[in-house]
Amino acid sequence: MQTEERATTLEVDESEQLEGGARRDYMTINMGPQHPSTHGVLRLILTLDGETIVKAQPDIGYLHTGIEKTAEGKSYFKALVVTDRMDYLAPLANNLGYSLAVEKLLGIEVPERALYARVILAELQRIASHLVWLGTSALDLGAQSVFLYCFREREIILDIFELCSGVRMMTSYIMPGGLQADLPPGFEQRVRDFLALFPKRLREYHDLLTNNRLWVDRTKGICKLPAEDAVRLGCTGATLRGSGVAYDVRKAFPYGGYERFDFDIPVGANGDVYDRYLVRMLEMDQSLRIIQQALDGLPGGPWQVDDPKIVPPPKYMVSSNMEALIHHFKLYTEGYRPPAGEVYVRTESPKGELGFYMVSDGSARPYRMHVRAPSFANLQALPLMIQGAFVADVVAAIGSIDIVLGEVDR
Repeated sequence: MQTEERATTLEVDESEQLEGGARRDYMTINMGPQHPSTHGVLRLILTLDGETIVKAQPDIGYLHTGIEKTAEGKSYFKALVVTDRMDYLAPLANNLGYSLAVEKLLGIEVPERALYARVILAELQRIASHLVWLGTSALDLGAQSVFLYCFREREIILDIFELCSGVRMMTSYIMPGGLQADLPPGFEQRVRDFLALFPKRLREYHDLLTNNRLWVDRTKGICKLPAEDAVRLGCTGATLRGSGVAYDVRKAFPYGGYERFDFDIPVGANGDVYDRYLVRMLEMDQSLRIIQQALDGLPGGPWQVDDPKIVPPPKYMVSSNMEALIHHFKLYTEGYRPPAGEVYVRTESPKGELGFYMVSDGSARPYRMHVRAPSFANLQALPLMIQGAFVADVVAAIGSIDIVLGEVDR
């Protein structure tokens, strides 16, 4: 009840005595949790001196899902689907991190075809996630047409995901042991068509925003985050690279075959909203480079490990082969049992470093699953970014760190 009362009031928080007997009053207001530009259900408690932010405190937990604890109540095989719902704008990135962690517990390596396919899908997912970031953060600052253009290109990527899995978003297509199914006929051509189209569309976004005087005025020099503070607060992804730190898990700790591909790490210099914008724009260019290389080198062969105790047998075998039917039944009812142990696997999701800490006690369920969520870590930097800024700059700062509250409130 106390929270509800506070969420509907404006109150003078404290005052400061000035020379000559004058007094400066500070006002505490609530931004959210219903505010449309907070990219989820986020509440910010802002202490203001006029239009200037003196102090900011994020209040999270409105979207708590209990995903980590839910996963611990399911088999490793079944827990995959809950990972889609964390960063719901990049479910394949979540699937990849979880699958790599389980595969490390099991001590298995996926076939080459699955390795390359995962890289292609993860980079397509990165572009799709960045398109949502670009469209929504531009909309927050009044650039309405960019939102529509970004979703136009995102639709093409989601159509490719639907071609692979039958589902546009929560695909669970990347799984421990490989892929749910082989890449479908037409996949390669659809991706090549996108590679041919997207560079031109990306230039259109630059034409609309990068040198647009209104956009530059709203983003350049706004809400700076010094490199040392970004590192101290555990920021990763474009939030960290925008401050000039060239840290990318794909380069620093290569995983899933990324060491085979040539790409650059875009970095900023000023750590402001504009630099974080440019870094993500340039990252989409680099994703295109990676996809092109992976597509050119995509091998044939199996897309799953050859172990019916870890991946389900083909559907056509279940109806005609008793052994396949038994494996199918036991996998879906009991799952598999990794050896006792613990692992930590980090990947570079669209938001930053996504880490999965998994503990096995030898049973079919994770004893512990903890996620190092980049949105949660990056949100810590928001109060520092907006301190001393104007209220109107808060929406620019939130958009520039690209948080998803489904990942913050796990």
